[in-house]
Amino acid sequence: MVCVKLLLLASWLVLASGDVSHLEPSTEPPPPKPYVFSYTAGRYPGHADRQHTEVSDGSGVVRGTFSYVDPRHKVRTVDYVADKQGFHPVLSEQPPEHPADSAAVARAKDQHHLLYAKIAEEHAQHPYPIDAPSPRQSEAVALAAAKHAQLFRVIAEQHARIAAEREALQREEEEKNLQDLAH
Repeated sequence: MVCVKLLLLASWLVLASGDVSHLEPSTEPPPPKPYVFSYTAGRYPGHADRQHTEVSDGSGVVRGTFSYVDPRHKVRTVDYVADKQGFHPVLSEQPPEHPADSAAVARAKDQHHLLYAKIAEEHAQHPYPIDAPSPRQSEAVALAAAKHAQLFRVIAEQHARIAAEREALQREEEEKNLQDLAH
């Protein structure tokens, strides 16, 4: 039985290592078939942060679009065509269109994106200079900060005392172990 397994293994190795580069396929590959697919996905239920749609006409030309939310929370859309000359992507700054959106929803999305762009522009200009004076604290905030600082000091002192006690106990334990080894 072992000999048969070894013979089969050796035969397989000979066949697997054989040079087949001189062989040509006897049949042409089938022509591309048309297809359409689309999906929307998100990181949790009810949330969509990426989508992809692709169509092939069966002649080898593929057209598609995909959208995703980049790390700056900006919707990025890429339209592309893939053909015999290669892959041709076009990045769009515009949010993706959703054919199921009503006119009211489309207007609301447009207003949202305009407001988002305005806020992003305002934040990019850093409205608060770095050398601006810090705001004054009210009396209540100053008292609360002083009370917090006092409590912090008390806790820090307690932690230092506990650490010193632990170190002393650890030294005693080490001395005891050394004495036990000496006897």
